[in-house]
Amino acid sequence: MPEGEVLQDDVTAVLGLPSTSRILKAVCALTGVRFAAIARVTPERWITCASLDRLGFGLGPGDELDVNSTLCIEVRGCGRTIIVDDVATDPLYRDHWKLRQFGITSYISVPIADEEGEFFGTLCGLDTEMRPLNSPEVLETFALFADLIAAQLGTHRALATQGRELRRERSFGRVREEFLAMLGHDLRNPVSAIQAGARLLKRTPLDARSAAVVEQIDSSAARMEDLIRNLLDLARGRLGGGIPVEIDPEADIRNAFEEVVAETETASGRTIQAEFACGKLPCDPARMGQLLSNLLGNAVTHGTPDAPIHVRATERDSRFVVSVTNAGGPLPRKILRSLFQPFNRGQAGSSGEGLGLGLYIASEIAKAHGGELTAHSNDGTVTFAMTMPLPARPAISGAGLPGGGAAEKPPT
Repeated sequence: MPEGEVLQDDVTAVLGLPSTSRILKAVCALTGVRFAAIARVTPERWITCASLDRLGFGLGPGDELDVNSTLCIEVRGCGRTIIVDDVATDPLYRDHWKLRQFGITSYISVPIADEEGEFFGTLCGLDTEMRPLNSPEVLETFALFADLIAAQLGTHRALATQGRELRRERSFGRVREEFLAMLGHDLRNPVSAIQAGARLLKRTPLDARSAAVVEQIDSSAARMEDLIRNLLDLARGRLGGGIPVEIDPEADIRNAFEEVVAETETASGRTIQAEFACGKLPCDPARMGQLLSNLLGNAVTHGTPDAPIHVRATERDSRFVVSVTNAGGPLPRKILRSLFQPFNRGQAGSSGEGLGLGLYIASEIAKAHGGELTAHSNDGTVTFAMTMPLPARPAISGAGLPGGGAAEKPPT
């Protein structure tokens, strides 16, 4: 940032400090001086940051003096306070031209420096009449005020630096996510071509070794397709305000979940014990199937290999809950807090596979349905549960049924 902008920011910062006005009023009340100011002092410039002017001195925020015409440049050089009770009787400053040119009789200037000793400027007071300034009480109060200004400026600068870094990180993050979106989109066509070629080869008579290679190609391409889908979902979620869903008011969620469980069992060879006490409900069945698939994939990767995985889906108290539990854990709190962050691959026992997007995407799918994904780890198990609210179902009166009878209670 150019020096001029930095100095202007310093002036603005001092004006914005909550204590600035009160400090200047306290300086005048304590000493009787009719002009008090906080100045930014560099080797080349003296700039008024804030002032209380009852003398008609004519200096307001942003106004400047020739720095070499001020005693503040000497304060900057020695790092010590300059104090003059009465210029006419002061042995060091009675003939000093810098005070004489402004008609100053009493003067005090205290250095303001940050914790690392970097000089910022001065807190000064002056008057054309004699004021008793050189006392321990005045010196101690001015030093205290200077330290307070320095501390508040340090906090302001730290917050400003964090703000700039945050804006830069957000800008970089958006570029990164746009790149991922383009990358995922551009990779879909070659992967589709590989899958089509593998399917074509499967229809061709092959020896055992060639058939195994083709099967491996097809399996790898399917995995690449999953990774690309996750990248695209990440980009959509970050750039578009969330993962898009298409709600079917009567989605057969049970059938969708059963298909996911069967596919996962076949692909992983793991035992999955499923209990589905649910029927049709308003949701995006494809996305809900993706959510369950991601949770099961996580359980397969990180759970105890020889223990079954438990899946349960229920409707209760106007809520729908689907949970996946696997043996393993306990997970440290640090890991639990970051499980739903993108690119998180820090879970204990990780095989290092994947991009670390599965749980993040599952969480975003839950949010898109107005729900929440949570994780719990205790008693040697880890459970992920998605809970979402269900709309009230309309009541069916008996008069509206054939024969005027009461409605049958649906099976549970």
